[in-house]
Amino acid sequence: MALTFTEEQEELRTTLRRFLTDKAPSAAVRHAMDSDEGHDPRLWRQMADQLGLHGVALPEEYGGSGGGPVELGIVTEELGRVLLPSPYFATVALAGQALTASGDEAAKARWLPAVADGSLTATLALAEAGGSWELADIEASAAHGTVSGTKMFVVDGHTADLLLIVARSDTGPALFAVDGDAPGVTRTRLETLDPTRRLARVDLDGAPARRVGPDGDASAYLRTVLDLVAVALAAEQVGGAQACLDAAVEYAKVRVQFGRPIGSFQAIKHKCADLLVAVEGARSAAYHATAVAADASPEPPPTAVQSGPAELSPTGARSAPAELTASAALAAACCADAFTRAAKENLQIHGGIGCTWEHDAHLYLKRAKSSEQLFGGPATHRTRLADLVGI
Repeated sequence: MALTFTEEQEELRTTLRRFLTDKAPSAAVRHAMDSDEGHDPRLWRQMADQLGLHGVALPEEYGGSGGGPVELGIVTEELGRVLLPSPYFATVALAGQALTASGDEAAKARWLPAVADGSLTATLALAEAGGSWELADIEASAAHGTVSGTKMFVVDGHTADLLLIVARSDTGPALFAVDGDAPGVTRTRLETLDPTRRLARVDLDGAPARRVGPDGDASAYLRTVLDLVAVALAAEQVGGAQACLDAAVEYAKVRVQFGRPIGSFQAIKHKCADLLVAVEGARSAAYHATAVAADASPEPPPTAVQSGPAELSPTGARSAPAELTASAALAAACCADAFTRAAKENLQIHGGIGCTWEHDAHLYLKRAKSSEQLFGGPATHRTRLADLVGI
């Protein structure tokens, strides 16, 4: 397992940060989030054509660059820094990883090249009306080549060309591909807290569907996908948390009160120092999780996921799937907490100006609170980690 970045990975980060500094300043982000599309289509094309970002974690045989979770983590971290409104997370981090890990060669050949070149947008639909992200709570059903049910909080679900629906089949939970415009599909954009990431409700009434992934009970495969999603989201949260820390420190240097910068006051110093520790801890958890995900097998074994403590190998190390789940759960909980804390502290250090619409502090807090609950909140991930280690 490598916990450091290669020269190529560092160059990817540098290039992307320079690109986003030029193409996605605050004014551009606000314009995109208020637009009908919810993102900038021209920027979407540039991300695919100029930087090849859409294929960064996809196999080369399907038009990708052959990277993996580490490269994807770098991209989502940088996008999280600027709160870029984009279908990138839904298309690449959700659907792209689900298709890549599926082991379904026909599905990968059919959709991954279009994901890689940016001509297809896609998403993953799991949660339902109850708000649970657990596979055991899935009620949507699939039978005779169709899917019926309701999915909630689907990232970019109102515009995605391809919907990957988690539904219950006669053999257990499985993944099904549904065209966004297929008959029997009704999509409704939801009013949400975070204006930079759009969510949707998707109603399916006998919508034509194609099964993706392993036969039988696909729980193990789906849990692996959810672990990979949690890792990518954690990296994005680290980017947002770092942006909040940077903004707070910069403002503390220039805001003068009682004849001196507020950063010279002990209370502000302590806030910034404590926040630095929290952000760096989250970064370590996220980077460790991406390294574990990169080392894990791209295709899960065709066995059911255990519900008890993780099995240990003869050397005392956890098996790869268990290690991925543990590191993903730890990163998800730690990074969600750190981002929310950083966003709150940034707003407080800015004082009254931080509470205005014109300032970006509230956008980071809204993204932090929204992401905190996406694919399960911190308490859910801590419970999963505790169950995994048997406590």
